[in-house]
Amino acid sequence: MRKAVIDRGAGYRLMGELAGPETVEGTLAGLDALAPGFPDWIVTSLFGGTYQREGLELRDRQIATLAALTALGGVEPQLDDHVRNSLRIGVEAREIIEVMVHLAPYVGVPRALAGLRVAAAVLRGKEEPA
Repeated sequence: MRKAVIDRGAGYRLMGELAGPETVEGTLAGLDALAPGFPDWIVTSLFGGTYQREGLELRDRQIATLAALTALGGVEPQLDDHVRNSLRIGVEAREIIEVMVHLAPYVGVPRALAGLRVAAAVLRGKEEPA
């Protein structure tokens, strides 16, 4: 049986690569002030654990994350972050749009449209979805 590996340092390095140092230093600090220890748990378990597993490349994990967040709905701030992260690692804008379009028959047109609004806002360089 394969054991799960959790690597805090790898999680913070990956978070910095995906989201940029300003997110690691700024956003996480604000969240830590509100909910002490919670951001460390997120980064360590998600980016230092799940994202470190073998079997999917980082690009594929980001596409899966875009699909999951769009399907979930109501998590536009996180979707916004992951659209930015995806662009940062080389996922093309047209591919992000196509993920949202592809989801429509599976998760519903309203959720796909919400995902498209988030993606469009990021691609226009806005902070808030239209």
